[in-house]
Amino acid sequence: MTSNVPEYQVVNKYLDVQSDRDYRNIAIQKVGIKDYVIPIEIIDKTVQQQSIATCSLAVNLPFGKRGAHLSKFIQFLNENNENLSFQTFKKIPNKLKLLQESEASYIELKFTLFKNKNAPISKIQSLMNYDVSFIHESLDGKELDMIKVIVHVTSLCPCSKKIADYGAHNQRSEISVTVCPKEDEKIWVEDLIDIVENNASSELYSLLTIEDKKYVTEKAYDNPKFVEDMIRDLATDLDADKRLNGYKVEVENFESIHNHSAYAAIDKLKLNLNNSPSLR
Repeated sequence: MTSNVPEYQVVNKYLDVQSDRDYRNIAIQKVGIKDYVIPIEIIDKTVQQQSIATCSLAVNLPFGKRGAHLSKFIQFLNENNENLSFQTFKKIPNKLKLLQESEASYIELKFTLFKNKNAPISKIQSLMNYDVSFIHESLDGKELDMIKVIVHVTSLCPCSKKIADYGAHNQRSEISVTVCPKEDEKIWVEDLIDIVENNASSELYSLLTIEDKKYVTEKAYDNPKFVEDMIRDLATDLDADKRLNGYKVEVENFESIHNHSAYAAIDKLKLNLNNSPSLR
């Protein structure tokens, strides 16, 4: 007997095994892809540039559905990798949930942003690189959109300056700032970089002349800060920023005269999805 069902439908049925019914009655909070690399186009306050993003995406999976369509994550990224700012990024999670027929989603795009900086005295220009992440997480009706930026700066030890007859030891410091902007507020990655660099003993530059080196050395010496000083100064500025719902700051000083780092953290992210296991 000849079947009345077209052959291609039978084939598609067996290809789409992810949609099969699962009888174990166990829901999955996150299922997706991790560390997929793709070229992107980033737009920020003063820059528009090509970059490379490392992407992690996930959705929740109800207990009755066997699997998610992982190929749809790749399709999604390839269709949403241009003209990316944080403002446009905040619009794409709903697209992902619709594509995967899901109620919750997780998206993290990690990339490098390059910014032209002028040396303080010579004004010679060079590029500085900053590690940036756009992060979205949703669960149980809560939505959290965040920007994370990692900035390297100089810190100079107040104690060393106080006790030494001449000189003081300084170190490279790594500052990580994660902010959750209010829904209708516009904030740029470059804004966050400026806030961080303005609260260091001195900011860094890729290219300096002799005159520039003298300036940044003396600037750091005149502006000594413990790790506690930097994080409190940063928190003061972030507390006063009316665009933010919350933030998390971490400061690590890679000590130049010790074999350990100095570390401080302040976490004021008001929305905290602790019951959602992270892909990070």
